Amino acid sequence: MSHALNTGTLQVTDEDQLQRALAGYNHTRMAPSHDDSDWEEQLGADHAMRLIEGRLMQRELAKVRARASEAPRDAEQFVTWFEQLKETGPGQNDPLFPWLREQANLEQMRWFLRQEMAGEAGFEDLVALTQVRLPSRPKLEMARNYWDEMGQGHEGGMHGPLLSRLGEELDIGGPDDNRDIVVEALSLGNLMVAMAMNRHHAYQSIGALGVIELTAPGRAEQVNLGLKRLGVAGAARRYFALHATLDKKHSAAWDAEVLRPIVEEDPDASVALAEGALIRLHAGARCFERYRKELGLLPRMVR
Repeated sequence: MSHALNTGTLQVTDEDQLQRALAGYNHTRMAPSHDDSDWEEQLGADHAMRLIEGRLMQRELAKVRARASEAPRDAEQFVTWFEQLKETGPGQNDPLFPWLREQANLEQMRWFLRQEMAGEAGFEDLVALTQVRLPSRPKLEMARNYWDEMGQGHEGGMHGPLLSRLGEELDIGGPDDNRDIVVEALSLGNLMVAMAMNRHHAYQSIGALGVIELTAPGRAEQVNLGLKRLGVAGAARRYFALHATLDKKHSAAWDAEVLRPIVEEDPDASVALAEGALIRLHAGARCFERYRKELGLLPRMVR
């Protein structure tokens, strides 16, 4: 890719360079620190990177606005429209996942998981950032979702560490080095952070998080079965086994307690919710197409 993003003060012409720089910035940006010695210099760097992030979001919004504008303003009709994305959304029923279930060898599965882990922005952190100052009903459901992600208070059940344990079991590298990560996976993570970190994209973030809950269980189940076929122990693949079932409950609750009340209170919010869902689905679809290309599967065109 070679999409130039004019940031006003910084011109980035290489998509790979852009996404890697933004991924590195996000890694530092979201990490706690007690060193404020260069805070003024850091503000300048923040401004340049936030401009890149903003232009990136505007580019992605432009791709989905036409379809998102068709989302119903009635709450019940909107939830029905949203649920249909499980079948009609970009990237759904991608042939990559039956192949992972039935044919991928261990090295191919390790490569796939390495990409997926790099694009994982931390669902629990994204939920926590997104729920700030939302109305009580959506906020409470997002709190329940967060509590599940946190293992309901038990370290052994926290979802993030479960994924890390699978990475350790399969000797998959950590997140700090992204040199072998495809640009599409980095872009997916960057977009999720952009939506959650900027309050003017809060509703897009809600839509993106909700569509993950909606569409993830089927893919998680197939990855889990592929890992089982390859002899990976149940404890190591617990992350995918858990998400194959728990996210179905999360999705139903998200529909009823997050999406529905938001659209009931503000019908025009349905468009922003739809935009976020479609941005996330398009980013996922681009990942699946790139993964298939890298793994030698026949391509299926994704716009």
